[in-house]
Parts: sequence; structure tokens; C-alpha cells
Amino acid sequence: MSVNINNPEVQNRDHRLGTVITFHGSAQQLVEQSNERKVKDLGRAFSQCSDCSQRVCESQLYAIRGAAVIVHAPIGCCSPEVIQSSTASFAKNRNLKPADVHVLCSNISVKDTVYGGLEKLRTAIDEASRRFSPTAIFIQSSCAAGIVGDDIESVADEKEDELGIPIIPIYCEGFKSKTWSSGFDAAFHGILRKIVKPCAKKDENMVNVLNFNGVDTFNPLLEKLHLHGNLFLPHSTVEQLSHISEALCTTQICETLGSYIGEALEEKFGVPQLKSNSPYGLAWTDEWVRALAKISNRVDLGEEVIASEHKRIQKELDAIKSKLSGKKAYIFAGDSFSHIFGVMAKELGLEICGIASLHHDQVRDSAAEELNSLQRMIDEIGDVTNFTVCNKQPYLMIKILKKYDIDILISRHFNAGVIGTRLGIPSFRITDPNAIMGYDGFLNFAKEILSVIETKNFYKTIGEHTVLPYSKWWLEHNNPYYFDK
Repeated sequence: MSVNINNPEVQNRDHRLGTVITFHGSAQQLVEQSNERKVKDLGRAFSQCSDCSQRVCESQLYAIRGAAVIVHAPIGCCSPEVIQSSTASFAKNRNLKPADVHVLCSNISVKDTVYGGLEKLRTAIDEASRRFSPTAIFIQSSCAAGIVGDDIESVADEKEDELGIPIIPIYCEGFKSKTWSSGFDAAFHGILRKIVKPCAKKDENMVNVLNFNGVDTFNPLLEKLHLHGNLFLPHSTVEQLSHISEALCTTQICETLGSYIGEALEEKFGVPQLKSNSPYGLAWTDEWVRALAKISNRVDLGEEVIASEHKRIQKELDAIKSKLSGKKAYIFAGDSFSHIFGVMAKELGLEICGIASLHHDQVRDSAAEELNSLQRMIDEIGDVTNFTVCNKQPYLMIKILKKYDIDILISRHFNAGVIGTRLGIPSFRITDPNAIMGYDGFLNFAKEILSVIETKNFYKTIGEHTVLPYSKWWLEHNNPYYFDK
């Protein structure tokens, strides 16, 4: 991919990566069709729910310390309280002082959708400057602003000269992409354009870690390699973000989250991506440690760390695996996490009945095969014959889950686990993916899986007393994909 950070906005995933939100077949079929970019996205004749790229963008920008965010939208598209509560909670887990989220909404009205809302935007920028004294201001566009065609760029340039701080337009209008993950790219593109500075002095011991809002499980492992992690975006300051070009390399916990900025940092700022899968499960964590040891010239130390960590957790892990062997699992998570959980589940001896991914990118920003998590999953565990791409859709997932006699549903995103619970299936939702990273994280993952399976009677009782809101016709229909075009 050729990155152009001078463009106001990044091309969305639908066009750049050939993203699809519907697919039914095997994982191997998906890979083969993706290699020729020939996956046919059926689309949906009916959609029960979804998410928004603007909301995903918020999850990144709201948690930048010292910055302010203006949501150039009707008030209904602004929801900082959700981010505020989670950011404050995880700040404490990282031994950081909770910081307020600085957000204003320009409050576009019906009149503004006819005549434009730029005066309201100027007023919001001035108010953000007065109220928060921010080190940078991000302007999130919205569906309403995008449809009207407000020239956010010119107002940002005007106010940037006036206030003397970076003012960054973020083009994350929900209607522009059928996958909300485009919001990650929009946020990172703005940061690359206006915040990141060229490298002044390399820090050969610093590793950029693209992660979500979770506990810091990276530094305890990195310190064993005599390295330290620069975790971003959540809880980073604008000043810290300006120096990410100085890192030894960049790694990420999720291909979906970090593929664009990882490639851009390598191409435009000379910070290499770590050519390794994310550190989940024993095999992939070993690979990750070896890749870090190689790039930092600590190969012997890396092998010592791997041997020591295996020895430390193996006995307890083996005891749990003996209890999980042969149990049946279904996985329902975001694109790369569905692949990650597949590998982790198989390592624990679980039988995988099927996987549902929330979207699928046919190609990746990086051409490195080591970062192709779907192919890597197949290499590790073999083909998954029941592989679905589904952007949540409870009506569809209930039909799919009812087909299998599974012992546990492993999910990642909000409300996904509830679908299994209502069917009486023990359901484990990974709230914080950081917490299951690395060797200790894999052990924690195994413990949680066992704990959930052992409470199956609790879930069974819920299932027996739950009335599903679907007609008898739909529950008995033999084609769960009926509403896919």
C-alpha cells in the first residue's frame, strides 16, 4: 500500500481493502477468494443492528490526554459518557490518574443541514479552547456534516493559525463505509497528518504498542527483554504521540486496529512493523518474543525468556487443558480476534464448531504474510468449515448457534455474549483483550474458559426462562441466511 498522509482523509476499507460483512463457507474458501479479491459481499436485505465508524473513532480520540474533541454533528451523535467511564476505569488499572474526556458537540440542527453549520463549528472550537486549554483539537465529522458538505478543512486551518495548536479534521462519517472499523483508520490518519513528527532521535529500547483501553500487560513481558512499551492511543498525551516515530518498531494486539497506522509508520517514518502475529496463545507469543528479540539483537535473551515462561505456567496450564479437552466452542468476535481466539481455543484442546467474524478485509495494508491472521490461523489449526462473516445481527447468530451443541461461546464485543446466554449457552466475553495477552494472559484465558463452562447450569436456567423476540416461523426456518441478499 502507498500511504499518502497529505490527503485530508484515508480511503475507507470498503475500497482500500475490499471489506465484506457477509460470507458463509469455510475459512479456506474465504482465503482463496480473498487472494483474488473475489469474495462476493451479499449485503443485507434486513439489518437488525450495527455500529458506526464515528463511534469507533471516538473510542480512540476521546482518550487522548490533553486534547479536546469536537463532534460536528447533531447532539444524538455525541456520547462521551460511555468512553469517560471506561477510560477512567482502565486509567486506574494502569496506575494513572483518571483524566476527564474533553468533548463538545456543535449541535447541528435541521436548519444547519440546509444552510451549513460552519459558524457553529467555529463557536465550538473557540469554546473548547476557552474551556479546556487543549494541546490539540480533533474535529469529528458526522453523517449530517458530510451530507451537507461543510468545509471543515478550511475552518480547521483558519483556527489553527489563530490558536497556535494542531486542529485536526477527522472524516469518520458513518455512511461512507459499511464497516465501523474504518473509524480506526480515520482517527490514525489525522494523527499521522498533524501530530506525529519526524524522528529526531531513535529510542532503540522503545516498542510502539497499538492497543485498546485495557490493563498494561505488555511492559511486564517487554521488560524481560530489556525493552519498554509505548502504549497508545488510550491514555497517551499529544506530546507522546508526536514521538511515536522514534520507536524501535511497532506491534499491535489487533490487525483490524493497527494495520493502517502500522504500515504508515513504516512507510513514511521508517518505524518497522514487527512481522509477527499478535502475542496470544503460547505459539504466537513465542513467535512474537522471537521477533522482538531478533529486531532488538537479543536473540539469546529471547530464548531464555520463552523457556522460563513455559516452565513457569506449564504445569497449571496442563491441568486446565486436561479438563477442557474435547469441549466444543463457537467463536464470535471481530476480524482478527476471531482468528486469534480460534488459535487460543485449539491450543486448549477445545473443538471449534464454527467461527463468526464481524467483518473481513480481503487484502491487508501490509503485504507481509506474517500479518495475515486468517491464513496464519488456518496454518495453525486447519480449516474451519463453518466460517461466517456477520456484523453482529442477533437474529442470524441465534439461528447459527442453535445448530450446534456447544459448551461455550467465546465472544469479544458488547452484547455478543448475551446472544449465547439467552440460548442457555455458557458465554465468555473478553472485556479486556490486553488481559489475555502473553503467557500470563493465556493462563488467565484458560482459567476463565474453565470457570464459565463449570457454571453451565446457571446458563441453562437462564435459557429455560428466556422468551426470544422472534416468530415461530423464523426460529423454525431452515435457512439462517434468508435475509442476506
